[in-house]
Amino acid sequence: MLAESSLSGNRLAVLIDADNANAKLIEPLLKEISKFGTATVKRIYGDWTSPQLNSWKNKLNEFAILPMQQFGYTTGKNSTDSALIIDAMDLLYTEKFDGFCIVSSDSDFTRLASRIRESGLSVYGFGEQKTPGSFVAACDKFIYTEILEPLEKEKENNSLSTANFENSKTFKSNRKLVKLLKDAYEAKAGEDGWANLGLLGNQLNQLSSSFDPRNFGYKKLGELFRNIDLFEVKEIPHKKNPLAKELLVKLK
Repeated sequence: MLAESSLSGNRLAVLIDADNANAKLIEPLLKEISKFGTATVKRIYGDWTSPQLNSWKNKLNEFAILPMQQFGYTTGKNSTDSALIIDAMDLLYTEKFDGFCIVSSDSDFTRLASRIRESGLSVYGFGEQKTPGSFVAACDKFIYTEILEPLEKEKENNSLSTANFENSKTFKSNRKLVKLLKDAYEAKAGEDGWANLGLLGNQLNQLSSSFDPRNFGYKKLGELFRNIDLFEVKEIPHKKNPLAKELLVKLK
């Protein structure tokens, strides 16, 4: 994945499925999106005559999000999804955007994400842990919204998550994570066995669109590698900036 600094100029279309998104998380969500570029379009789709969307109404003006009305004419049919997909394709054809952010936990957007990527644009997905794997895999990057909890909850959640992984044996028992880390390491390790942490991060994102150290209770990738107790981690002076440090990782 490209560095955040190189993404700052990207123009993004943010499309939110109000039926499958948490209004309480809109502020940290938009902050997360800002890492990938500038949200030049922010739209949210739903039936605004429904009391179920009341939690969203006071957020619209505050965060300059345009509500798109879609009546639920037929029971059992998700007209909101259809409206979002049609709008996304219209925006895609304008050729004014570098990427799309789709906020939903619904697998109905899997084909949309694939279609946008086929056009050479990036797709960033945001949804809950229950999001089907097909939609997660269809995105360039997928962020689980549980890690975007408000600060007062984030502190509690992080302490709990960290506690779960303080024991290296518990960490090592997560076979899927261990395999992912080892695969990334093997792809980037040099002849001396050491791998640059930044390159490892890029490789991890390529191997798994949903990978994020925050899913495991750590804000930084280096913290995760230090705590899993499968790798050696060392700091060396940065080659281009003597005041900075570069992290290297080696399998034990």
